[in-house]
Amino acid sequence: MLLTNIRQINEYQRGILFVMGKYKRVVNSGWTFIIPIFQSMKIVDVRTKTIDLADQGGMTADNVSVKIGAVVFFKIVDASRAVLEVENYQWAISQLAETTMRTAVGEVELNKLLSGRDEVANNIEAIIESKATDWGLHIIGVELKDIVLPDDMKRTMAKQAEAEREKLSVITKAEGELIAAENLSKAAEMMSKSPGALHLRTLSTLNDLSSDQSNTVIFAIPIEVLRAFEKVGSGSNLSLDDMATKISGMIKGATNK
Repeated sequence: MLLTNIRQINEYQRGILFVMGKYKRVVNSGWTFIIPIFQSMKIVDVRTKTIDLADQGGMTADNVSVKIGAVVFFKIVDASRAVLEVENYQWAISQLAETTMRTAVGEVELNKLLSGRDEVANNIEAIIESKATDWGLHIIGVELKDIVLPDDMKRTMAKQAEAEREKLSVITKAEGELIAAENLSKAAEMMSKSPGALHLRTLSTLNDLSSDQSNTVIFAIPIEVLRAFEKVGSGSNLSLDDMATKISGMIKGATNK
């Protein structure tokens, strides 16, 4: 008889002692003797608990229908309130979390919900915490799970993402062309200041062409090059036209090697 009236309370539990139906005190871990008929005890678990909320349908601020699930983490911090103030604290928290989540989703637009889910979760947590405190509960955290969108919205977002990638590709290509044009302009300016550099570049190109027989190349000789050769051959009786003919023959011979 004596043993049946001894209650063991584990370290992770708290006992709520009632005497003749009235709340007496919170009993911590250990053994406690209960006087039958006059005393009773309700034991609660104060470890962290989780509530897995099923997907809740809602409408965002920009009128997009979504379904969203969440996990709520909470624990009992005041065992007496958890027993005296609410009949079933776990069910109460789940109902409060579901309604709060639908309300929070309706206050934000879809892009904000997708990119700032942590902020939305924090807002939900704060609202639940403000009410759960009266029940002796502490909300440790709220984590939003998958956000389910309608199929047509998924297709629209996929097209938008593809268009954004194409836009970035065009911008990157345009920036590359701009840099190339700037470099070409600088090179042209340098060569215009130094005609000898242009002549050397022309001769270097001719030398490169001589090693590749797979292409037919039409090469335009700048008049400056002809003038340079004319100066070199100033001691001879060759005219500018004759000099051009000779250079053409030299190019043809070089490219046919």
